Amino acid sequence: MRKYIRPVLYIVVGIIVGFPVFSLSYYTMVRTSTPGFCASCHEIEFAFNTWKTSSHTNNAHGFVADCMDCHLPAPHDTFEFFFAKTAHGAKDILVHMLGGEYDHQKMRERAWATIKNDQCLKCHRNLLAIPDKRGAMLAHRTVLNPLPGYEKKCLDCHRNLVHNARKAYDYKQKKDNYRGLGL
Repeated sequence: MRKYIRPVLYIVVGIIVGFPVFSLSYYTMVRTSTPGFCASCHEIEFAFNTWKTSSHTNNAHGFVADCMDCHLPAPHDTFEFFFAKTAHGAKDILVHMLGGEYDHQKMRERAWATIKNDQCLKCHRNLLAIPDKRGAMLAHRTVLNPLPGYEKKCLDCHRNLVHNARKAYDYKQKKDNYRGLGL
């Protein structure tokens, strides 16, 4: 009986200490993963405002792709996700604290270079099922099933979807309906 007391005691202490630490870490990750939190840094304000006017926020499906959906690895790879989130956050805080000129175009180029097709495919899964747009289906097929040496990224064609200054909201369904009316 005595030989079980020490291991049981370690397990109980581990749970008592580990659960709050895990809970606080998770709570912090959730709270710092919102677009509003990202926008609290003035360097990110332009990206936040252009995201709000894009079809990634305003679309006929009511789906909203937030900062993490595009700029961080898929959450199923927990270690890579937390490492990337921490690295991005530390970099942004460092840039914010040290001041200096924030070059939006340079940061866009860096972001585009790190976004992988898997990040787009988290949401855009049915790219080959576009019955009324054969050209789009064929173009997507070359990205999903490339020949060796002809690999492409989603951003090769869709680079300017989100972070562009617009005077009005880019509501995709409305735009498509107006085209049909000849407007």
